[in-house]
Amino acid sequence: MDETPDCQPAGLGRFPFLRNGHDSLDGLAGEIVELKDLLLDIQALEAKGSRSQIARQLKELDEFKPSVTMIGQIKSGKTSLVNAMVARPGLLPADVNPWTSVVTSLHLNAPRKEGDPVASFQFFNGDEWDHLVSNGGRIGELSMRAGADEELQKIQLQIAEMREKTRKRLGRRFELLLGQKHDYRHLDDDLMQRYVCLGDDFEMAGSSDQQGRFADITKSADLFLPLPSLPVPLCLRDTPGVNDTFLMREQITIKSLRNSRLCVVVLSASQALSSVDMGLIRMISNVRSEGIVIFVNRIDELSDPATQIPDIRDSILTTLEKMNGPENPRIVFGSALWANAALAPDTHPLSGDSAAVLRQYAGPEAGADGQDVLSDAARMWQLSGVPELFETIGARIAEGAGARLLSEVRQRAANQVSSMKAASTVASMRIDGNRISVIEPAALSQLLRRLETVSMAQMDTALDQVFATFSSRVDQAHNKFLERAVASLLQHLENYGENETWQYTPDGLRILLRSSYQVMRKNLMAACTQVYSDAASAIHDTYQQAVSIQVSDFRIAPAAVPEVPPPVAIGATIALDLQTSWWKGWWQRRRGYRAYASGYYDLIKAETAPIIHELKEQQAAEIRQDARERLMAFFTEQRELLMDVAEKTRISMNDLNNLFGINAQQERAELLELLLKELASEDAEPVAEPARAARKGAAA
Repeated sequence: MDETPDCQPAGLGRFPFLRNGHDSLDGLAGEIVELKDLLLDIQALEAKGSRSQIARQLKELDEFKPSVTMIGQIKSGKTSLVNAMVARPGLLPADVNPWTSVVTSLHLNAPRKEGDPVASFQFFNGDEWDHLVSNGGRIGELSMRAGADEELQKIQLQIAEMREKTRKRLGRRFELLLGQKHDYRHLDDDLMQRYVCLGDDFEMAGSSDQQGRFADITKSADLFLPLPSLPVPLCLRDTPGVNDTFLMREQITIKSLRNSRLCVVVLSASQALSSVDMGLIRMISNVRSEGIVIFVNRIDELSDPATQIPDIRDSILTTLEKMNGPENPRIVFGSALWANAALAPDTHPLSGDSAAVLRQYAGPEAGADGQDVLSDAARMWQLSGVPELFETIGARIAEGAGARLLSEVRQRAANQVSSMKAASTVASMRIDGNRISVIEPAALSQLLRRLETVSMAQMDTALDQVFATFSSRVDQAHNKFLERAVASLLQHLENYGENETWQYTPDGLRILLRSSYQVMRKNLMAACTQVYSDAASAIHDTYQQAVSIQVSDFRIAPAAVPEVPPPVAIGATIALDLQTSWWKGWWQRRRGYRAYASGYYDLIKAETAPIIHELKEQQAAEIRQDARERLMAFFTEQRELLMDVAEKTRISMNDLNNLFGINAQQERAELLELLLKELASEDAEPVAEPARAARKGAAA
């Protein structure tokens, strides 16, 4: 097998097994192609000069690129797994300096224009850097509030060291670089080393002058890569490890996770998931189970994977249950080491121990025709678990984001066909000599504006109520937690005095906040469903008013209700999560019961304030905006369609015949009816062939 350079893709021709595990995505890709063909059939039947919306829907299908966020413990092999998944062993540096907190987004098969960058690196801006170096980021703020002098001093020393090394490397250019973005039309190892990889010791002998030059100030990296084996575009987002004391990583990962609909949690088989991994569990506990996939990596380090895997699975499920994690998540076991060795045995060879474990795990049927599994790259790839991981991801995408996309596009296309049916009915009646009563375009436009104004006001009123209720519930949960915690503290002081340190957990607050969020989500979906349905009914009635005709099976589908992102901010670390010396120090500084109660109340209120603000303000604002934009987009589309129908009632008979023709009108009406039936039901008989023939005829 030929060597595969680190930043070059493993060719599909040499590695046909890369297609393994893509059955679900293949199915989704096929459905997208079929829907595209259907949209093109609709587009071919549109009257010349009409305002086509099909091009927008085709673009949405072309640009569909679901995101998958990879999170996990430091040293879990997460980045090596990502390298294997994109078939580029060694692409991303897997052993970086503890300060490096780069989120790397790998855009696979994403549509690109000629001249677009292949790699983009975004630097921290001045405010972000100042927050980091002045306060030590989130952990520094926490330590200062808690009076954790020991932790704060440790962080300040780390910051000073990092700042000095950064300035030494970048000199006077340092301040000028903050906030900038560097774009490149190529991607190689040197580029990755320069922006992402700092290494555990930059000053070590023999290190390149360019290695890690910008790593300290690089916030995110976007790489655009081809992956021929992947049936649909995908964005894999590699995030920093989360189980460290520097919580900047946690903040970055939480933001990435909130913007994704699927999360792969990467664990190490040798340590799996223990109760000390609270930061990781807290984050994933706020994502619904269908949005979580767990990949247990490094089974090559186990002595007997076949017998140990069931015990590890049970241990993970038990820990998740104890810590209120997701119920029954999908768990996949594998080895990124084996996957990379299958792709590039020359640059990523297996050690003797890893090879022995692989042979044992492969069992008596070591490889095809009995050959050693080490010589059978396809078998090694299968045992690595990567194909199973891809199949699991693909199934979740096909059932989730993919199904939603197809449903939404089908509904909007059905609205277009319904409008075309109305226009076709108008044309038929006029060609047959019937007079059509129609609202003047100016009056129709004014009517539509009134409908939109009323509907948007209804939307705003409903959203105001949803978020006011949510805000009130969050405040009640917050206050209730603080009251209970202080009462528990005072009870402890009465029973045990000041000499025994009190223990308390903020998990109760998280449960209350999660419950409030779930109620908000339910209320939001109900409100949007009602407003969107009312808007669709109003548009349906407007068609009747506009042209005073009856169209068989005429219907208008409402806008799709928005997806509510998971409340991952609830999992952010707060002071009581850290079982370190700061709490004992805080305890020793207090004198008197009142001082304990007052100090504790102020500490936890300040600690939880960012979480409360994130939920009540930032996340609520984003959800509100999405709900309003969907309604506005619905009215924009319907305005274009209705005005187009109205125009067909006013143009001359000669132009009408040029648009539709007399002989082809009946055939066109039948095709629209068939297309509408196919859009309305995925189980309907396919009608693409006759419509396709009509498209070819129209083109001719």
